[in-house]
Amino acid sequence: MNLSLLLSPQTEGFQRFRRSAQFFNYKVQVLGLDEEWKGGDDKKPAGGGQKVRLLKSALKQYVDKEDLIILFIESYDVLFASGPTELLKKFKQAKSKVVFSAENYIYPDRKLEAKYPQVRDGKRFLGSGGFIGYASNLKKLVEEWKGQDDDSDQLFYTNVFLDPEKRVGCVIGLSGCLLMRHELTQGVDAKKLSCPIMCNMVNCLLQLQLNYLGNYIPQIWTFETGCTVCDEGLRSLTGFKDEALPMILIGIFIEQPTPFLSQFFLRLRNLRYPKQRIQLFIHNHEQHHLMQVDSFVKEHGKEYLAVKVIGPDDEVENAEARNLGMDLCRKDPGCDYYFSLDAEIVLKNTETLRILIEQNKLVIAPLVSRHEKLWSNFWGALSPDGYYARSEDYVDIVQRRRVGLWNVPYISSVYLVKAKVLRSELDQGDLFHSGKLDTDMAFCHNVRNQGVFMYLTNRHQFGHILSLENYQTTHLHNDLWQIFSNPEDWREKYIHENYTAALKGKLVEMPCPDVYWFPIFTDIACDELVEEMEHYGQWSTGDNTDSRIQGGYENVPTIDIHMNQIGFEREWYKFLLDYIAPITEKLYPGYYTKTQFELAFVVRYKPDEQPSLVPHHDASTFTINIALNRVGTDYEGGGCRFLRYNCSIRAPRKGWTLMHPGRLTHYHEGLPTTKGTRYIAVSFLDP
Repeated sequence: MNLSLLLSPQTEGFQRFRRSAQFFNYKVQVLGLDEEWKGGDDKKPAGGGQKVRLLKSALKQYVDKEDLIILFIESYDVLFASGPTELLKKFKQAKSKVVFSAENYIYPDRKLEAKYPQVRDGKRFLGSGGFIGYASNLKKLVEEWKGQDDDSDQLFYTNVFLDPEKRVGCVIGLSGCLLMRHELTQGVDAKKLSCPIMCNMVNCLLQLQLNYLGNYIPQIWTFETGCTVCDEGLRSLTGFKDEALPMILIGIFIEQPTPFLSQFFLRLRNLRYPKQRIQLFIHNHEQHHLMQVDSFVKEHGKEYLAVKVIGPDDEVENAEARNLGMDLCRKDPGCDYYFSLDAEIVLKNTETLRILIEQNKLVIAPLVSRHEKLWSNFWGALSPDGYYARSEDYVDIVQRRRVGLWNVPYISSVYLVKAKVLRSELDQGDLFHSGKLDTDMAFCHNVRNQGVFMYLTNRHQFGHILSLENYQTTHLHNDLWQIFSNPEDWREKYIHENYTAALKGKLVEMPCPDVYWFPIFTDIACDELVEEMEHYGQWSTGDNTDSRIQGGYENVPTIDIHMNQIGFEREWYKFLLDYIAPITEKLYPGYYTKTQFELAFVVRYKPDEQPSLVPHHDASTFTINIALNRVGTDYEGGGCRFLRYNCSIRAPRKGWTLMHPGRLTHYHEGLPTTKGTRYIAVSFLDP
């Protein structure tokens, strides 16, 4: 059996078709390879006459091969699910010399419906996308074609079929099983498919369903083998000198107030790719982030090949900005790739750019999702109205129980696009508008409409997506309040890098009896907490009278600001539960209940204000005392002395906490600060 197919450019759809044909050992003859398509367009969708002309010409070589069976089929929207033996068996069961695929809907002339023979069951109408028959009968079928390339092939075949004399002469039949069309569902079992699978390009959802199946058949991915094609057609960057690597334009989009933006720029700088092969296009829509963007550009902009910034005063909206960024790459002959990156993406894999380039796809996105959530940057399916629908494999892909390359209908927030496709299939200037669709949905809709596949890779861990819902900009350092919404990012920014070692007991010191000393805060955490308190500015007077506490009287007053005064009490309690309580349980065995705290505050010591603190017991089971700045640099003197043991800690380390019993045994005092300003964060805890 010979297989003829129509082709214009070699698209990803054709490559998928060819792979499935080769897998099942079909002998393929390509018609119209690289020939300009003249068979109709959006203004004249019927078209297709060029296919008839190509077939008529190709059949001339089979004049003496009357018993040869030929399958004529399109390639972009077809996928084989079985081999020639099964197909020939079904063809012969149809008992016709030529068999067309059958459809539920008549096209292109609905007036011809009454002329179609009635059927008891199955599909009634002829589809021209695929048919099979003996060479002699196919030759007879097309010999009367005298139409133009943009005339309708389906109307031509329909008229032949509806003419009783011609239908009998060519022995034409219809089959809904021989060439399966319009039957796809997300839950279909690929092992049960035994027909070529076809989708009408006009029907978007059917095309997406075919793309879904193409992720699995024929044996593209199985639980036993995993991904069998992920290493096909790779573009290796190994051995390239920096100046020979592809040039990338990175489009950065800050469209709403976003936490941890300084860390975003730090990760951008840490990407393992030469900065002189990177151009930056930054769209900052937020006044709130002006200082951070300006600081990054001022300090590091010269490291990159070029930097262009569009700020909030330029009044450029999201879709327009994204079009501008993409167009910069499209119009620059030196640009090889466009990498779109939204500020809420935490891209931890420093190899991301190299990984995506080496995968060698036209459009590809790395999988990122909310931490321990199913919210991700892709959809596995679309609903009938074009919005989100969960595919059968979505959860497995997000959780990486299925690892591979996935042809998906929607990607967002972070993706790489080859510049060559921006100059060809995606050369329209506006990819980010389509009706009333949101910007990201419009982009995906326009890409799909051009027959370009969007791939998602979860072959590596890339990072995650920040939660922006509860981000407020009313404080000086708003990231401090993100311990609930983005706990992993909060930890990375504010918890000391050696905290985990301390939790294992490796970095816990005991400078005085039952006084433990271990790292807890980063320098950034210390600095921002101090700056937040000074920004608030309402320090207590250091008097015994204190309306902030129950009873209104403080026995051992300090000059301080309570956490609840800056609206940080809930977040501080979360910090205590997540980071102090686990160490407490190890150092003070038997205290396993939830930690409660009576007071949490930042104390300020200055020689001319309150240099020290008189000996006292704390009203707590135990106390933590975190040094927020550095002795010898920010102040001189200071420290803590435990009188009962005549033991002093005179050089507290910034970001380290002292933890000691409060009542009865650890009578202590604050040693005088002789120069500068000393800050400590104190909590009284009762497990």
